[in-house]
Amino acid sequence: MQKIVKKYIEEILQKDIVLEKPKDISLGHFATPVAFSLAKELKKSPMVIAEELASKFSESEMFEKVESVKGFINFKLSNDFLQSLCEEALTLGEDFAKAEKKEEKILLEYVSANPTGPLHIGHARGAIAGDTLARVGRHLGYDITTEYYVNDAGAQMELLGISLALAGQESILKQDVVYPEKYYRGDYLFDIAKDVALEFGQEVFNDESKYEELAFYAKDKVLDIIKKDMKDIGIEFDNYISEKSLYSSWETTKEVLEKNGSLYTKDDKVWIKSTQYGDDVDRVVVRDNGIPTYLAGDIIYHKNKYDRNYDRYINIWGADHHGYITRVKAAIEFLGNDSSKLEVLLSQMVQLLKGGEPYKMSKRAGNVILMSDIAEEIGSDALRFVFLTRKSDTHLEFDLDILKNQDSSNPIFYINYAYARINQIFKKAELTFDDVKGESFENLNKDGLNLVYEALLFPSVLDEAFNKRDMQKITDYLHSLAASVHRFYNEYKIVSSDEQNQYLKVLSLVALTIKVALNLLGIKAKEIM
Repeated sequence: MQKIVKKYIEEILQKDIVLEKPKDISLGHFATPVAFSLAKELKKSPMVIAEELASKFSESEMFEKVESVKGFINFKLSNDFLQSLCEEALTLGEDFAKAEKKEEKILLEYVSANPTGPLHIGHARGAIAGDTLARVGRHLGYDITTEYYVNDAGAQMELLGISLALAGQESILKQDVVYPEKYYRGDYLFDIAKDVALEFGQEVFNDESKYEELAFYAKDKVLDIIKKDMKDIGIEFDNYISEKSLYSSWETTKEVLEKNGSLYTKDDKVWIKSTQYGDDVDRVVVRDNGIPTYLAGDIIYHKNKYDRNYDRYINIWGADHHGYITRVKAAIEFLGNDSSKLEVLLSQMVQLLKGGEPYKMSKRAGNVILMSDIAEEIGSDALRFVFLTRKSDTHLEFDLDILKNQDSSNPIFYINYAYARINQIFKKAELTFDDVKGESFENLNKDGLNLVYEALLFPSVLDEAFNKRDMQKITDYLHSLAASVHRFYNEYKIVSSDEQNQYLKVLSLVALTIKVALNLLGIKAKEIM
């Protein structure tokens, strides 16, 4: 709707404009401050210019009223125009707000947690943010490929093998085990140890020569756990890329960097000149023992990404990876690629409460709060929704008990209740959404029209949410729309009123908007509560 209105106004005025939504809807559905930007050029006051420009819309059927107010031009949409957009949306059904296919191809990498243990609650935030960004982007016509980078190389794999051996020694061999300061722990390792004993025999836990084999066996098992946990909350990936498999191309990657003069040797280590692109210090890419560093793996991976020729690359990383952005972008430039095509979104940690107190970690999970435990306790829908109520680069704190409440304090309950309430109104009226599709909005009251207008803002909300990488705009919008539904229901008699079918058509549009929006958040709208 907003795009249509903006395009039409620009065609009439022959100028690009900014189109805003006034805070007070009684002033109009949209407004533009274009007169202020023209004042200097035309050497007239904004008020005079606004009056002159407003007069150009006197014959328009799109608007009921166009007027100048203190230099702004305010536009009130006509009933007929709102009705036509409503009918178009209802005809589209679940394709409402879906945009035409765009040429831009995007590679979206997120989660990429080490495959050394199940996902914890911090991982869940990036997982849900990435999955929702992909869903919304695809609805808007972007060609998006999702990818999980499996960190199956480096010291963490060696530590995983040792941790599994220790778990086997303790739980299978019943040996006294002295655990080192750093190791992985949790019931998942005891479960994997049982599988190892059956497949390789119990003696493997005391055979250090087998620890590397144990590590990669455990990695595959953990990755299966991770995939299941993500699938349980509606997340699946197009690609899984193994870090270990990419190291075979390190020498060819290194040759490109050397050719471009970006590497040098010092103290028997190989360094990349990342300070040339704003890094604090140059970084080591090959240790003095000849083994490539973690950064080298990132460099190889990003070369691999760019070699696949996407138009844009989006990474969602944990906030602790902030320092990696500059050095990875430096490497991208040294490889002869455009680092501006890489966009890194940071996901902050989460503070979890239960009854107002910090959530206690379970012994079963080791030293973390498992995502699967929280999803089981409050449900996938509540988990997904709450993680989208704040932009991912800001702090998030939430209380599990609130998300179990069956009242307005629980935001996902409040929104679902609005959707279920609409469905129950239709049942009470003994009508379907299709039955009221052809109803006219002639003489529809102001609150009904405002509800139509609010529902039709959905496409512009999606655009803004995707372009700003901020899914909070969708959750905020849904909460506001649900509040409008509840207010309308409380203020007007609907079933058996003279305006029944008009009101039902309005509510059918709102229901469609809520359903499509929740679906894009990975949540199924509830018809009965």
